[in-house]
Amino acid sequence: MDAVICIKNRMSIRAFTDKPVPKKLLTEIIDTAKWSPSYKNSQPWEVMVLSGKKKEALSNMLLDLQEQGEQPKPDLPAPESWPPREQDQIDHLYASRKEATGLDLNDPKIIVAAKKANFKFYKAPHGIFLYQEASLSSWSLFDLGLFAQSLMLAAHAKGLGTVPQAFLTDYAPQIKKFLHIPESKRLVLGISIGYPDLQSPANQLRTERMATEDFVSWQE
Repeated sequence: MDAVICIKNRMSIRAFTDKPVPKKLLTEIIDTAKWSPSYKNSQPWEVMVLSGKKKEALSNMLLDLQEQGEQPKPDLPAPESWPPREQDQIDHLYASRKEATGLDLNDPKIIVAAKKANFKFYKAPHGIFLYQEASLSSWSLFDLGLFAQSLMLAAHAKGLGTVPQAFLTDYAPQIKKFLHIPESKRLVLGISIGYPDLQSPANQLRTERMATEDFVSWQE
């Protein structure tokens, strides 16, 4: 797939078929993503791929924690506020999703349901966790973001769907213990991956982007 088309056509997938992805293909996608750039070629990323019974067991644990009212404790705290420009984009997304699906993401009950869907990996056959040493600098966090983008683009190029999920890291201490990830690591991102169900209503909303002139300045 042409790189420009791949970047423009990729979208977050929130409904998957139950068809498993061959391990060889998942390995190929990760092998592609490892060529992402990083500060001094430090390659500050680690990857955990979950499938089958292990993924289901983790999903059940997360759902139980939510049901018990356990307070989230992600390694990367959720933003408490946004500058006006970014808040406008979020408000527009919420309005568009409400119009398309009838779901109001400002409603606490909808957020609870959204988290449940996240914890179920949107029924994807595989889940991926990205993590790194917690002592690394913000540059390494930036590098892991580049790796995540490369991974999602490589997956899209191979006919797979992905969705980056901050909610999947809500219970970072429990997840790391369950997956035998050392406490010295920071859990940065969860990603569901599989074959997309493009007929599902969950995949019909296509988010918009700002006009280029709204965020680019030129000096000569």
